[in-house]
Amino acid sequence: MPFYSRKPEPVRRGPDRTTRSPGTVSGTVGVHRIPGPLRTLSALPGLDYADHFALPTEATATPERWARALFGDIPSPAERFIWRGLLGLRLSGGRSPDTVAGWRIAGRGEDWIRLEATSWFLDCTLVVRSPRGQLSLGTFLHYRRPPGRAIWRPLSAVHRRLAPGLLRDAEARMRASAHCGEPNAAGR
Repeated sequence: MPFYSRKPEPVRRGPDRTTRSPGTVSGTVGVHRIPGPLRTLSALPGLDYADHFALPTEATATPERWARALFGDIPSPAERFIWRGLLGLRLSGGRSPDTVAGWRIAGRGEDWIRLEATSWFLDCTLVVRSPRGQLSLGTFLHYRRPPGRAIWRPLSAVHRRLAPGLLRDAEARMRASAHCGEPNAAGR
């Protein structure tokens, strides 16, 4: 069940992705609305929050390149404020082949990569998928202690408003790097 009272804009709700126009981000919010195979990629012991946003794209890249296009190699000041300051996530510092924006790369497959970070009150997983013709971002949380729910509830509304723009911006960076012949769209 979603933890909010109003729908984010301009996200479409529900699993139907056949009626989208190119560039339209679709979104699904709620643990039981996310397809089981995608929930399984989160690898969390229990889910208290889940959302999934998807964007059709003709750009192709590995899931790790997409994750770096979404978040960069190191967190921006705004990301640090939200992730470390408000959520208390323990992120690694500096650039590393084992992290994306400070999040530990915890798993990967042919068309997905899982990033993990924890704090004393919640566990968080981001799953970036890049099946043919699509880029998607799934966010999964498990509340370890009561402050997790209290803190994430207002932040989740901000997150749902920002996620579609993250996908569009990453896709634009990836297209731009392809036109410039750059081997990687990682940096911001």
